[in-house]
Amino acid sequence: MNAVVIIPARYASTRLPGKPLAEIAGRPLIQHVYERASRARGIAEVVVATDDERIRDAVLAFGGKVAMTSSEHRTGTDRVAEAAEAYDAEIVVNVQGDEPLIPPEVVGKVAGALEADETVAMASAMVRVRTPEERDAPSVVKVVVDQQGNALYFSRYPIPYVRDAGVTHMPYKHLGIYAYRREFLRLFTRLSQTPLERLESLEQLRALEHGYRIRMVEVEYDPVSVDTPEDLARVRALMEQGSASPAR
Repeated sequence: MNAVVIIPARYASTRLPGKPLAEIAGRPLIQHVYERASRARGIAEVVVATDDERIRDAVLAFGGKVAMTSSEHRTGTDRVAEAAEAYDAEIVVNVQGDEPLIPPEVVGKVAGALEADETVAMASAMVRVRTPEERDAPSVVKVVVDQQGNALYFSRYPIPYVRDAGVTHMPYKHLGIYAYRREFLRLFTRLSQTPLERLESLEQLRALEHGYRIRMVEVEYDPVSVDTPEDLARVRALMEQGSASPAR
């Protein structure tokens, strides 16, 4: 498998400015993400895509590769697409720069979905929701899939709706990691925004509304993204305990 991981990283953050450089166990957050992605099966290269010199310098300091990108990008996907132009890899994996606990196996499994089926142009990951609170939270994106594992829809609303009050069902939640075929990534960033994408504020709906499939793979990883000082404290505690990922 010829795949490159590109990690988009911004310094600006409303709730936690400079979070890619936040120290966790003696290393910057972005280094944890980089090193875990580097251990994934089939990944030839890992690159951090940023527009900030402070992040660039931190990545170079730990021996990582970095691509300086435009400061005008609206989304991380656009930043990844720009950085990907410098690489010949057939598969491009977008790993979020705020998930320092992401297992290498998850990265490899999402990329592997494209290797296993040449008709798949885009893939992502999902995990079972654990609690009613998580199911009902608009910040947790839910996904329903067909019998082949292709996404039918993503929503902030609990889907599918359970009509029978006697039935207990926990849906899948979507994890923000994507693998694209190189040419499809280029195409995706040029597609027009779509009505459902705007309503839900979910970029991945653009692919579905334009008629493209997203292959979903089920994983056991429960993500802990670092968006707030409280998230950072939790991840630091998990690292101190020696936990590779939060218990399910």
